[in-house]
Amino acid sequence: MPLLSFFLLLPGDLLIHRITQAFSIIPDFTDGVVAAMLVLVYAAIALPIGFWSGFLKVDVQTSRRTIAGVLVGCLLSPGITEEVFFRVLMLPHPSENPSGLMLWFWGCTSLALFIVYHPLNALSFYPIGRSTFMNPVFLLLATILGVACSIAYLLIGSIWPAVAIHWLAVTAWLLLLGGYRRLYG
Repeated sequence: MPLLSFFLLLPGDLLIHRITQAFSIIPDFTDGVVAAMLVLVYAAIALPIGFWSGFLKVDVQTSRRTIAGVLVGCLLSPGITEEVFFRVLMLPHPSENPSGLMLWFWGCTSLALFIVYHPLNALSFYPIGRSTFMNPVFLLLATILGVACSIAYLLIGSIWPAVAIHWLAVTAWLLLLGGYRRLYG
């Protein structure tokens, strides 16, 4: 898309462009490698912080119903819904050829809103998560996850690697690392 015509798009057209691009780009093998590397870097940072602080504990869920519910539920939310809002709608798509300054501005804005969203969600719609979503360690791990998902989206231009990273991190936390018990007792 020529640069001049891109800037003539109305805000609604811009959002439609971003959504269309993000959902229609199918990651290739190299994109999968990039996403896998981001998962490994996230895990290398998050696991030591989580275990050292006591926020994470090995606690494996064995109920098939719980496992199925978490696997499907986390794909929809937070996976797809949060990635659409905090990455696709807020960050410039790579096809927009954004400047470095625009990437930093929107990247930081998106990340700040992603972090603040969790405690606000707990205070309004998800009170069961209040103590968890206001926990400084949770917010730090969410920040690192938000950075990993933003990098995946900005490098690849597809929502799918960011969704996969977000889904994997949250499902691993809920099903293997004490998140389910922390939220639901």
